[in-house]
Amino acid sequence: MSDSREFWLYDLKIEVIGSDRPMVCDHQPGQYFMMHGENLVFGPEGRFPLYPLAALLPLLPARQRETSEHDWMSTDAVIACPDPHCGGRFRITRTGKRRFTHAGTTGLPDQRGTPHWADSSSSQ
Repeated sequence: MSDSREFWLYDLKIEVIGSDRPMVCDHQPGQYFMMHGENLVFGPEGRFPLYPLAALLPLLPARQRETSEHDWMSTDAVIACPDPHCGGRFRITRTGKRRFTHAGTTGLPDQRGTPHWADSSSSQ
């Protein structure tokens, strides 16, 4: 049964990839973190540099949502390191989808339900 108040978000993998320029920041090819709903899940190293993370964060909620195939957010998956002297690049890949409901995610008191992270019927 489909709830018209539901929406879907993509899970994301954000991975460091190399380029033809040397990396000067503390990120290495293969290092990554995942985004599951609102949560960042760090890879096996358990860390990710602050400055590239700060540059990537504004893009991630938009990348989680369904977009037109002609929108650059659908097609441009590689983001440059914010340090202009660094050759680091970050690939954002959609890896799966999760279902959410308005009642499970809203802060509006009169529309709240069980929070999505506490809902055992959620697909998370």
